[in-house]
Amino acid sequence: MAELKHWYLIAYDIRDPKRWRQVYKLLKGYGESVQLSIFRCRLSQREREKLRWELEQILTSEDELLLAGLCTRCVERVQQCNRPGTWSNAQESYRVI
Repeated sequence: MAELKHWYLIAYDIRDPKRWRQVYKLLKGYGESVQLSIFRCRLSQREREKLRWELEQILTSEDELLLAGLCTRCVERVQQCNRPGTWSNAQESYRVI
């Protein structure tokens, strides 16, 4: 059975360019870049915890990270202003065999 997935908005402020690049590359594997230091990811609880653990290996106490869970209604209300199609609400489809 497939795990339930939720949308997350991840924002970070990292002081060191090397750590910033590491986090950027890591997050590219989990979701899509909305802005330079903001990502949106659709994650299961297991994936979210794995991502948090991987980020803890990179970040230091001077860095800041925000991981905000978004409800379905919040996702529907996200406005796309400058780049149409940036935030599509396409749901993953499943096929029962």
